[in-house]
Amino acid sequence: MSATPDLTGARWAKSSFSGNGGAQCVEWAPNIATSGLVPVRDSKTPDGPALIFEAAAWASFVAFAKTRVI
Repeated sequence: MSATPDLTGARWAKSSFSGNGGAQCVEWAPNIATSGLVPVRDSKTPDGPALIFEAAAWASFVAFAKTRVI
């Protein structure tokens, strides 16, 4: 995996399906994802660490999640 991207200017987004006022969501930074690495964090701890995924791995996860009813 490549170096960790600088998240200083990250603009975090979450699914439009997020419920519970957005308190239990996974957020990602699409503006950073253009680098080929996708930062993902827990919305409950916005100052906490972010996991960094390669874009292809994140796309596979999203495609899988879209096929499931949660």
